Amino acid sequence: MAHTPPPWDLPADPCTASALGILLRQTRDAMWARMAVELDALGHDLTFSQYITLKKLAAGGASVTDLARAAEVNPGAMTRLLDKLEARGLIERVADPSDRRALDIRLTDAGTIIWQDINQCGMRVREAAMHGMTDAERQQLTGLLVRVRDNLSTPNPRP
Repeated sequence: MAHTPPPWDLPADPCTASALGILLRQTRDAMWARMAVELDALGHDLTFSQYITLKKLAAGGASVTDLARAAEVNPGAMTRLLDKLEARGLIERVADPSDRRALDIRLTDAGTIIWQDINQCGMRVREAAMHGMTDAERQQLTGLLVRVRDNLSTPNPRP
């Protein structure tokens, strides 16, 4: 049976821009809150930005700029975040053989092991968020959210 939120949690007019924005923010915050509980239960002390950084690195090496963009922080903040992850032995910075000025950032073996563990947390949170939805509904929700994101990310807004 689908969960119905209490009436005070529903926007008065769910089609307004502010109601949509609030709902998206509440959803993001609820997912991260659940993720924090999952991570804490396993003894992983990670911020949202650290989680996103490890996720991006698990997909392959990346630059500071790429990681900062993915985690939605400035490059200076990303450098400090990377310092913390490196001090914990989760990442390493390796000179780019094709550009001596650049560094490739990669997960260490310990980082890969932790990523496998926290990725399972992410999958459990995703399953909890989509509980009661059919595969078709899950695909539709994801497709609609991608469309909203892409619509808002275009340089020339559509009327």
